[in-house]
Amino acid sequence: MYVRHLQVVDFRSWAHADLAFDPGVSVFVGSNGQGKTNLVEAVGYVATLGSHRVATDAPLVRTGSPRAVIRTAVVNAGRELLVELEITPGKANRARINRGPVPRPREVLGILRTVLFAPEDLALVRGDPGERRKFMDDLLVLRAPRYAGIRSDYERVLKQRSALLKSAGAARRAGGRGDLSTLEVWDGHLAKQGALLLAGRLDLIDDMAPLVAAAYAGVAPESRPVSIRYRSTLGDALPRRERADIDELEAALLAEIARVRSQEVERGVSLVGPHRDELELTLGDNPAKGYASHGESWSFALALRLGAYELLREDGAEPVLVLDDVFAELDRRRRQQLAKVAANAEQVLITAAVAEDVPEELAGARYEVRDGEVNRVR
Repeated sequence: MYVRHLQVVDFRSWAHADLAFDPGVSVFVGSNGQGKTNLVEAVGYVATLGSHRVATDAPLVRTGSPRAVIRTAVVNAGRELLVELEITPGKANRARINRGPVPRPREVLGILRTVLFAPEDLALVRGDPGERRKFMDDLLVLRAPRYAGIRSDYERVLKQRSALLKSAGAARRAGGRGDLSTLEVWDGHLAKQGALLLAGRLDLIDDMAPLVAAAYAGVAPESRPVSIRYRSTLGDALPRRERADIDELEAALLAEIARVRSQEVERGVSLVGPHRDELELTLGDNPAKGYASHGESWSFALALRLGAYELLREDGAEPVLVLDDVFAELDRRRRQQLAKVAANAEQVLITAAVAEDVPEELAGARYEVRDGEVNRVR
């Protein structure tokens, strides 16, 4: 799989950019603030319908413009598809495949798969649980696009149920009773959608755990071994078998919701479900967060991305590897290990402030990004 062509209009700092790519390595070199990261961010947006830098779409549209457009030609197994995305803050985004409109932008998911490693990934190790939940869910969608709908449905149900609990809790604290007549209905919806999302995450982490451990051992062979494990709000009530059983998970979620119902009403929040779960990262016998050094944290973040890359490769569709300004953050050995993986990828997109930061073995096309222009120089 590779991106043959990228065009952006009014995306981030770019009024217009039009680029042709070959398989293999493409390196964007430019000083900070020249817009090189914006170009690979556009590629990542086509794969995930989200940015690795911001949580909303509004910052993606160039200041003063009503909308941004991204067009990519993606080649997979000899077949080429043109994907067009129109990003309009405050309105519904629109998408086309081969010039034909599709009902929802998420119809394009799965056409392009990317794994992106960026300085922001340090938050996967040192940040809040929400960073790791997003990592799991984004990877789930890349692996199986149907999870985009499951994720959206779960978030919608959670929002409705939490609003009901909050209003009922406030009414009771004020001396009233609070209307909870529809709570059981929302319990059922939350358990059903939550079980689907939870099952996907459990299977994902089971498949990915050995790949992450192996990647870390390669990146940091002198360090303590690492492991990843899924921790659910179900605790010991979490049913486990070789592959997750959705019906068992739904029943367990319903039972746990019933058990903590009084606490939920009192606090006005939903206490059970995937939205409160955690991906535990362990270094040796200790949690990585708080115990890992700066170098170990970088190595763990890199291992998570490399594990995701290997997992998608095993699934049969090699993703585009995007390395956004990361070589400057890595020591020589970690650079070499990352370069070893990247050299075997079908396509790699790299950004760097200084060309010398990129290992020599990643020779390939070179693009200079400066003064609002991007030009191929090699």
